[in-house]
Amino acid sequence: QVQLVESGGGLVQAGGSLRLSCAASGSTFSRNAMGWFRQAPGKEREFVAAISWSGGTTRYADSVKGRSTISRDNARNTVYLQMSSLKPEDTAVYYCAATSRMVIAIMSGNYDYWGQGTQVTVSS
Repeated sequence: QVQLVESGGGLVQAGGSLRLSCAASGSTFSRNAMGWFRQAPGKEREFVAAISWSGGTTRYADSVKGRSTISRDNARNTVYLQMSSLKPEDTAVYYCAATSRMVIAIMSGNYDYWGQGTQVTVSS
């Protein structure tokens, strides 16, 4: 079992930055690939970024590529999503997810554990 708790969301002006954190509990965290997804009102949940168990491989959605960085600290059981140059269209609830796989996945169905989400609101 892996439990995930996100933090770091909030209200930010367009062009600003935020760093989301996801604290994980569970003895297998260091062997789990992790991901971030987001869901805007009236839209389906979409992939944002993913990172392999070692942190050596990352993948980003085109919509955030170049503006976001996913990273992890296995000693702290935490994964991060640094976002910059935020746009109003980045407004969504951001979810952290863990998969039992060690390699990255971009499909939400490949993830086994989910956090409760943290709201990010970008004002224009």
